[in-house]
Amino acid sequence: MDTELAATEQTPAAPKRRNRWKLAAAMAGVVLLVYLVSAYILLPLGWKRYEKRHPWLDDVPGVTRTKDGIPGDPLNVALVGSEAEIRAILSAARWHAADPLGVRSDLRIAADTVLARPYDEAPVSNLYLFGRKEDLAFEQSVGDDPRRRHHVRFWRAEQPAQDGRPVWLGAATYDERVGLSHTTGEITHHIASDVDAEREHLIRSLKQTGNLSDLYYVDDFHQMREGKNGGGDPWHTDGRLAVGGIAESP
Repeated sequence: MDTELAATEQTPAAPKRRNRWKLAAAMAGVVLLVYLVSAYILLPLGWKRYEKRHPWLDDVPGVTRTKDGIPGDPLNVALVGSEAEIRAILSAARWHAADPLGVRSDLRIAADTVLARPYDEAPVSNLYLFGRKEDLAFEQSVGDDPRRRHHVRFWRAEQPAQDGRPVWLGAATYDERVGLSHTTGEITHHIASDVDAEREHLIRSLKQTGNLSDLYYVDDFHQMREGKNGGGDPWHTDGRLAVGGIAESP
């Protein structure tokens, strides 16, 4: 009788212990799940976002300036690599380094424009960023008419990328005709308004070389999505900056 009573008194304790073990196991599972999600998904994603927030973008104006301080073409691309790597990948993509401005090049582009002769290295007008004119300029002819061309200017950023490599900020636009500037009355090239289309043309040509090791877009780089350049030409953008890393030279 006493044995039966003792067994009866001990029986309810066993389910309680089992319930505690189940609760502890469930809590351990939740903790493990939180750890796995944090360690392998959230933290790497956070680091990737941090890496994409390059310090060199913090104080970069979205638009270049003319020599008179008038807003110029908008920035829409950035490349990471040495100057030699920049020149090599643009050359491989069949973009030509632009000749410097001067009497000889000015006379040649004037004559070639009138006679519809190709000039693959025709000069581009100077635009300014960080208080200086472009460091590099490249172009890609369209047929034999120098009035129409793809072109991009690059300025070396004051701060390097996270890995210490130089960053080059660029403004890529498409010249669709020659005419008088709407602001100064000078003879100039007029750009197409869709600067995103020229950004994508440049990126496509760089990707085809096989030397673009990384590519992503910085959203909302431009808060103002439209404007006019130094020649009075309207432009519009989706606000993104394309950032491409060039494969390092061996």
